Amino acid sequence: MIDLTNFSFDFGGRYLYKDTNWNIKPGDRFGLIGKNGTGKSTLLRVMTGEYSLTSGIYSKPKDVTIGFLNQDLLSYESNESILNVALQAFSRVLELEKDIAYIYERMVDDHSDAIMQELSNKQTEYESLDGYSIHHKTEEVLEGLGFSTADLQKPLSQFSGGWRMRVMLAKLLLQKPDLLLLDEPTNHLDLPSIEWLEEYVRNYEGSVVVVSHDRYFLDKVVNKIAEVAFQKITVYPGNYEYYLETKAERDDLQQKAFDNQQNYIRQQERFIERFKAKASKATAAQSRQKLLDKLERVDEVQTDDTKINLQFKVTQQSGKVVSELKDITKRYGDNLILNNTSGQIIKGDKIALIGANGRGKSTLLRIVAGQEKVEGQAIKGYNVREAFYAQHQLESLNVNYEILEELQHFAGDRKDQELRTVLGCFLFTGDDVFKKIKVLSGGEKARVALAKTLLSEANFLLLDEPTNHLDMQSINILIQSLQQYEGTFLVVSHDRHFVSQIANKIWWIENHELKEYVGTYDEYEEWRKRREAEEKVKPAAPAVKIEGKPKVETVARPDANKDAEHKKLNKELATAEAQVAKLNQQKEQLENEMAKPENVSNADKMATLQKEYNALTTQIAAADKQYEAIFEQLLAFEE
Repeated sequence: MIDLTNFSFDFGGRYLYKDTNWNIKPGDRFGLIGKNGTGKSTLLRVMTGEYSLTSGIYSKPKDVTIGFLNQDLLSYESNESILNVALQAFSRVLELEKDIAYIYERMVDDHSDAIMQELSNKQTEYESLDGYSIHHKTEEVLEGLGFSTADLQKPLSQFSGGWRMRVMLAKLLLQKPDLLLLDEPTNHLDLPSIEWLEEYVRNYEGSVVVVSHDRYFLDKVVNKIAEVAFQKITVYPGNYEYYLETKAERDDLQQKAFDNQQNYIRQQERFIERFKAKASKATAAQSRQKLLDKLERVDEVQTDDTKINLQFKVTQQSGKVVSELKDITKRYGDNLILNNTSGQIIKGDKIALIGANGRGKSTLLRIVAGQEKVEGQAIKGYNVREAFYAQHQLESLNVNYEILEELQHFAGDRKDQELRTVLGCFLFTGDDVFKKIKVLSGGEKARVALAKTLLSEANFLLLDEPTNHLDMQSINILIQSLQQYEGTFLVVSHDRHFVSQIANKIWWIENHELKEYVGTYDEYEEWRKRREAEEKVKPAAPAVKIEGKPKVETVARPDANKDAEHKKLNKELATAEAQVAKLNQQKEQLENEMAKPENVSNADKMATLQKEYNALTTQIAAADKQYEAIFEQLLAFEE
């Protein structure tokens, strides 16, 4: 269907592709993968005809239609309803509707056989194009992508860029082109919409090429992987997981073949060097040289899977309870987000907050950070030092600084090489680090802000969609960093692979209440599917509200002695924490006394205050030590 033969493409004097091939057949569903900057999106634009090859052949049958979803569509403007914008996918059907309506107007005065025949022809074509069902199909696709029924009549101009992209995706899916090109289609979707799109693409009758950093999505929808690396395209059968296995095996075999061939070449070269001057062996040496010259060389395995070990420091430990939400209610006007809900974040929690857009995930993150006024209490724990990353909170970046300079001012104790290594993880390499902040795109600024967050030495991280704008290698580095992170974090993300690798608790918002599952994302998914299956077969019964947290299985109750000891340690910890807080409050009051002008000028008074201050400092040190000892006992007890 699509053939790219021995083609090359250079952009600004730099080759993205050189003497490589790619073939797309009917029914192929390709995942096009590679590091950012290798030319994946460029290749899609070559297939649409927007760009021309530097050399080589691009062949496509004239009747093959191509649909392209790209990030440029974010800027599309229209005052028409989103339903009408999506209906533009059926341009011929809409044209026939107008024609048929006009024929009916003419039939008031014209009763000829000719106009009846014209109407019949138009209606036959309309039916053949399934015109009577286009409204239903369009509504179904839009609602599958997360729009409510009430949204369908609202003008496109009222929606943000991400929601507009969903409308353009709906329009593209309804057109059903022979080849569907999707550039990062999950970037602006929530989990329910991603799952709906997975099902749609998996059953799509045409061919599909997807550029995506969402490994779960690729695993669900593709049957081939095209890897872009070192100016070449290498095709692997199967989904992304199978690609990883196959690539490892293929690289291992290639490396062994390369090593064996290099040994053979060295042996032949030693023979040639030794005997080329001897008359009796010269002919044999020349013969072996000719064989070497004709030998098809095996390439050494090249890899761009750089192993980078980033250590993000935590300078001080927090108390046991990092954050507590008590009876929180939050609304924007008539829009209720959270209703009398509670939750607790304990030291060491790695929480992923997931779910559909519009449920209040980012709002909850801001509530925990103390940035939203609420009914109820949002209490920050003892000794908590937090860092908040959100893509819309980039105002802290100094637009006049260079990227490296921004990090130097933020983390002055780190060496430049370490800072450049961190920036490299977030796609800033070479001279990129000297770009001014003011010339960066929104996505680039977001990556700088993320790098700063992970250098903050905070013991509590709040991260809102941190994997957006990162490629797979950078996501893997971020995963490794968070797995090694010694603090606590709360992450909002729709990237299921990312969540599955870093979370030990799952939060979601349901019926305006915060829900918690203690376990990994994969365990949560198993529990969720089991619960949904049970709900379908459950006989009708009066609604009963069951309080409590969902569990994978019933956990045996500890014996009475252990239970009593656990309660005792918790009580001692609470007492110790209260004592530390009380002493610190006394210290603050004493410091205020020592700062008063009348006391500063009174030497005897200052001597007394200083003595009290020294004694209090000693008490605080002892109380801190006791608190830490009890806390260590509790941690050991709970392991």
